[in-house]
Amino acid sequence: QVQLVESGGGSVQAGGSLRLSCAASGYTYRPYYMGWFRQAPGKEREGVAIKHTGDTRTYYADSVEGRFTISQDNSKNTLYLQMNSLKAEDTAMYYCAARSSPWLNRPLSGADYDYWGQGTQVTVSS
Repeated sequence: QVQLVESGGGSVQAGGSLRLSCAASGYTYRPYYMGWFRQAPGKEREGVAIKHTGDTRTYYADSVEGRFTISQDNSKNTLYLQMNSLKAEDTAMYYCAARSSPWLNRPLSGADYDYWGQGTQVTVSS
């Protein structure tokens, strides 16, 4: 059973930066895809950034392209999300997710992921 534990959330002023971490454990074979989703109060869950763990493929939501960067450290079994130039509209609970299957048609769709973390809150004040 894959376990995902997020950390790194917090409160920051608009224009600031945060780095989220997602520590993964409990798997025999590394999930093929891992990424970040977010959900703000009253809004639907949104795919933010996804990475194929075996190559360089990455996928970003248009709203974060150029500001957020997803990366991984296989030696630490950890996924990161570097968030720069944060905006008030980035305020949300951020969740780490993983997919075991190598086939994925819609990387930014949360419906296709098998495992989820508990989330870490990001609050950006303007």
